[in-house]
Amino acid sequence: MPMQVLSFTVVIVSVDNLTKTFGERILFRDACLRVGVRDRVALVGPNGAGKTTLLDIIAGKQDADGGGVSFAKDAVVGYLEQEAIEMGGRSVLAEALTAAAHVTSMQHRLHLLEEELSSADEVDHERLLAEYGKLQERFESLGGYTVESEARAVLGGLGFKETDLTRDADEFSGGWQMRLALAKLLLKRPDVLLLDEPTNHLDLESVTWLEGFLRAYEGAIIIVSHDRAFMDSLVDRVAEIDQKQLTVYVGNYDAYVVARELSLEQMQVKHDAQLKEIQHMQVFVDRFRYKNTKAKQAQDRMRRIEKIKAEMVEIPEARKTVRFRFPQPPRTGELVISLEDIHQSYGTISVYQGLDFALYRGDKVALVGPNGAGKSTLLKLLAGVLPFQSGERKLGSNVETAYFAQHQLQALALENSVYQELDGVAPGWTQGEVRGLLGAFLFNGDDVHKKVRVLSGGEKGRLALAKMLVKPAPFLCLDEPTNHLDIASSDILEQALNRFEGTIALITHDRHLIRAIANKIVEVKDGQVTLYDGDYDYYLWKKEQRESSGGGGATSRDTVRVTASAPSKASIPAASDNSLGRKPKRTHGGAEQVVESAAPAPAARGPKTKEQKRAEAEARNKAHRAGRGVKKRFDELDTELSAAQARNEELVAMMADPELYADEVRFASALAEYNLVKQRIPVLEAEWLSVSEEMQRLLDEP
Repeated sequence: MPMQVLSFTVVIVSVDNLTKTFGERILFRDACLRVGVRDRVALVGPNGAGKTTLLDIIAGKQDADGGGVSFAKDAVVGYLEQEAIEMGGRSVLAEALTAAAHVTSMQHRLHLLEEELSSADEVDHERLLAEYGKLQERFESLGGYTVESEARAVLGGLGFKETDLTRDADEFSGGWQMRLALAKLLLKRPDVLLLDEPTNHLDLESVTWLEGFLRAYEGAIIIVSHDRAFMDSLVDRVAEIDQKQLTVYVGNYDAYVVARELSLEQMQVKHDAQLKEIQHMQVFVDRFRYKNTKAKQAQDRMRRIEKIKAEMVEIPEARKTVRFRFPQPPRTGELVISLEDIHQSYGTISVYQGLDFALYRGDKVALVGPNGAGKSTLLKLLAGVLPFQSGERKLGSNVETAYFAQHQLQALALENSVYQELDGVAPGWTQGEVRGLLGAFLFNGDDVHKKVRVLSGGEKGRLALAKMLVKPAPFLCLDEPTNHLDIASSDILEQALNRFEGTIALITHDRHLIRAIANKIVEVKDGQVTLYDGDYDYYLWKKEQRESSGGGGATSRDTVRVTASAPSKASIPAASDNSLGRKPKRTHGGAEQVVESAAPAPAARGPKTKEQKRAEAEARNKAHRAGRGVKKRFDELDTELSAAQARNEELVAMMADPELYADEVRFASALAEYNLVKQRIPVLEAEWLSVSEEMQRLLDEP
């Protein structure tokens, strides 16, 4: 089992033997957690395990049934809840500044003192000046002179434009009000930040900004999130609530996954060994318990069996996993959709001028870029749910479009139950299959009988997403599909989209989903649409390369401004950015559409020179030497892999022997070696496969 490691820094939050129940159901029992002043802790666990309840108890919103929570002296706690918070009819900037009300009230008092000083007589002047000096010193120490600029920076980081800051906060949607609530919380700078799904209402750019802000934050952070990439970048410990227990793992989310798996394997090995020892001794007891000469030994073994049963390792109940084979859409033509010479404006604001854009069968495109740049507009244009001023939208052969967005859920029948709503679009599905899919999207037990009209916005979004996956259209347009999904449900969605044989255009703040799904990235920024013909990491590499060189435009491999893409044959980008044969197409507004050709134009043929022959000979020799090196490495790997697999079998057999557990030193040594060998085998297998493919490629070359 993983051990809880206490921080060597001052403990600011102490959770001691906390127990919480709802009726007869126990959420968690005797939960303990220590949080240091700079710790970053993620609370994880299956849906309904009690993560938000634990945050509520720490924040003082709920009472525990046993145990307690204590804080360091004068510690200030800030809590961002999932539910939207109503604003007070102020402008966005004024609402944000209410978080620093103590500072702004000082500023107001300073202004009053300045007016009094300007008209005060000699008697009052000295007194007022002394008060003004003390107040000004306090105001400056609290950052009073920078509070407004800091508020503007935080609001900008969370996606608010400068023109938004003077608008009434009540004009904004619930999602934007949640961003404003987060901004207020960050401006308060509490000693302990409690964050419940803080990335749900943010776009990718804002998530990246928040990540950097929280890494530099001087207080402690306890966070509930389904965003794995966000947790990986931020947290240093993971507290898992599962099977009514809280277990703390050291490291980020990826480290937690590995450690949890290893812990379960070790528990299973010990559990199996205990069962084997019990069975072995039970045979002796059954055979000799009534034999006078062996009765004492049989009694000893019976006592030993009872002791082992009392100390038996309990294996946690396996989490249910749901796997569906979703029906595939009809096959479309090669060209799925094209936008030609699209002009789109909102009032006097021009978003696109002469946009050309195309997607092809099998493209899985993630749209990225700052808030307000036009990502959602482009997705709506592709989905056909937004009219445009001029231009043409063409669908390819056999193409139908499905559009998913959290705020467009009017198609749900409000008087249906959750089960009826899904069952109505799933002809031929069994009741178990319908319930299974609903369970995958967090509708369990009696939840399936709820009326759609009583569902929250997040629940309606999950139901609409499940309906879409029952019979997906050939072209899916998805806007933040993982909002309100836990990690297990996000995995279900990821499996479905990975197996999907159609075309996808996607907006999401979930970088894990982008990496898992996207084979192309479209960046929308500064009125330009740039397509990167590769995955998300290729896009990040190109973006870093471009910024480090001081350039603002895309490179020769990427198409700019008005964009058309050729069908992608693979999701893996080229290793280098070679000069490709390119041809210009028509222009709009001075921006040239560029289309990559598959390969450079072939050179004219003619007699080979001595230099060409020499170069070819050197190339053949180099290839021959490379082939020998590959063959040598293949043989080495084959030997190493066989040895590792044989040793793994020996160790498994050794750990099945009950006598091993009597010798703690031998057992610890065997277990440590087993874990090393188990981790080594997949590494060797991956390299063996890679080298064997390279050897086959060399054999196939002329």
